[in-house]
Amino acid sequence: MYIEQGYKGEIGLWKYLFLPIGFIGLMAVNYILTINSPVSVEDAMHQLIEEWGSNLVLIAALMPLAFGLFVVLGWTWLVHQQNITSLTTSRKKIDWKRMLFAFSLWGGITIALTGLDIFLSPDDYVLNFDLGKFLSLAVIAILLIPLQTSFEEYLFRGHMMQGLGIATKTRWIPLVVTSALFGLMHIANPEVEKLGMGIMVYYIGTGLFLGILTLMDEGLELALGFHAANNLITALLVTAEWTAFQTNSIYKDISEPAMGWDVLVPILVVYPVLLFVFGKKYRWTNWKDRLFGRVTSKEEFVALTDENSQVA
Repeated sequence: MYIEQGYKGEIGLWKYLFLPIGFIGLMAVNYILTINSPVSVEDAMHQLIEEWGSNLVLIAALMPLAFGLFVVLGWTWLVHQQNITSLTTSRKKIDWKRMLFAFSLWGGITIALTGLDIFLSPDDYVLNFDLGKFLSLAVIAILLIPLQTSFEEYLFRGHMMQGLGIATKTRWIPLVVTSALFGLMHIANPEVEKLGMGIMVYYIGTGLFLGILTLMDEGLELALGFHAANNLITALLVTAEWTAFQTNSIYKDISEPAMGWDVLVPILVVYPVLLFVFGKKYRWTNWKDRLFGRVTSKEEFVALTDENSQVA
């Protein structure tokens, strides 16, 4: 009963609306400035990298989101008076093994798939490895990217999902809404400018996958591990001149980007397979109720919690 963990804090409409509206407002302003700028996102990135260097640009991109994690956690603790464990999971304590498993599984698959693509399409990549620059990148990425991805998970799949679920007494509404907003958060990325709005299917689909992970596993641990592995491993392995993360990675993708059916492969093939693997490992059952069932009232949740405590 992950969504119901929100009952362990102080509930109030303004308390749940303040952070999402503030963040969405900032994203909207950023998007408006982006589409009205005389300079393309790609050109602006190139100019910044020439002036500051890719590492400083990466830090500048990650720091506000990393700081945002502490804002969300601090808001939960101080305003909602809710402990961080109940924002993270329905379990008695955060399951770090789950997080590590998801990170290792997706990190390994990402490395394998990237290596396979480099082997099959060697002309699309050039070796970009410079030990000194790579080590600097690794330090920055390892320190900041998990904070950035955790911010997004705690805001969308944590704070917003619990708030929307409690307000609507449904599970599917917060699943759909947070997935859509998660996708729209990326609308100002250079990938969207380069590939077109069709890439939003991938971003929203990824948000939906992470939301299903959270609801089926009754906690954020798997989503936190997956998201951190996805961004961190990618930043270290491959860069391109048209992506949000332009880094001193091991390889550089020099192919001409194009929208194709491959954008649907993760959503239609990879993510369902991963859900099957996670479901088998953690013995998920009752998919319909966990994804589309009713969120219990606070009174029902308290009564059920007291009953379970007495049994234990």
